[in-house]
Amino acid sequence: MAASGACQFEVGAAPAIRGESAGEGPAVVLCHGLTATRRYVVHGSRALERAGHRLISYDARGHGESDPAPPGEGYGYPELASDLRAVVAAEAPEESPVLAGHSMGAHTVVAHTLANGSQAAGLVVISPTFTGEVTDASIEFWDGLAEALAEGGIDSFIDYLERRQGIDSRWRDSVLRFTRERLEAHRDLGSVAEALRQVPRSRPFDGLGDLERLDVPTLVVATDDEADPGHPRAAAEAYAEALPDARLIAEARGESPLAWQGGRLSREIAAFCAELKASGGGR
Repeated sequence: MAASGACQFEVGAAPAIRGESAGEGPAVVLCHGLTATRRYVVHGSRALERAGHRLISYDARGHGESDPAPPGEGYGYPELASDLRAVVAAEAPEESPVLAGHSMGAHTVVAHTLANGSQAAGLVVISPTFTGEVTDASIEFWDGLAEALAEGGIDSFIDYLERRQGIDSRWRDSVLRFTRERLEAHRDLGSVAEALRQVPRSRPFDGLGDLERLDVPTLVVATDDEADPGHPRAAAEAYAEALPDARLIAEARGESPLAWQGGRLSREIAAFCAELKASGGGR
């Protein structure tokens, strides 16, 4: 469902990728994480619109209101990056927008920009996890989540997540609440379950050495491990170190993760965009 004042769009046919745009000004494109929807990057905040930006957000294939992958295709990063390229071409054809992604979305914007660098004025990489290695333990965890969702639905998924991820008691209720909320926003949980199997097996790039080629101004957002052990702070720090033109930000120790605070995160993105404009890199 579109936010107040937003214009809905549909890109492509197989699959149809559905999203919305709101506001006026230089574009910021949002890419969400695995099992989330387009709402779960800035969490409904309109701070970027008030700062003079057009906010473009969409549901990844198989998520939210977008179609599942068609026969012969899947949910790997080549397909996700292709969908992002199609959205940019359709919704910001004359621009080099800022691309902001969380987790799976962070990897998607990196993969896209490695292939199409001139199409991004800047990147916001929020809570990345991929550093070049796909471990058996990671695949086992994601396959378990997929099986729980496919066979037992949302309750089973949440039970598995709570048992396996070791959520700190301070954040447990919040994590389980917004996990349920975002799962309830999907049209097809079977497609989400299939994405859970495929995305963790896919490599958005070969390794951190590839990031050295990404000469695009980048804001990296780290998350404290106590609140969100699934998105290690060390991974974000490794991205910030490997990228040629990156700045790392994070919440203070013990605070709610910056990635969960839509208004504050939006203001950080707006400030980053203002820096790009002042340096001549943004339009």
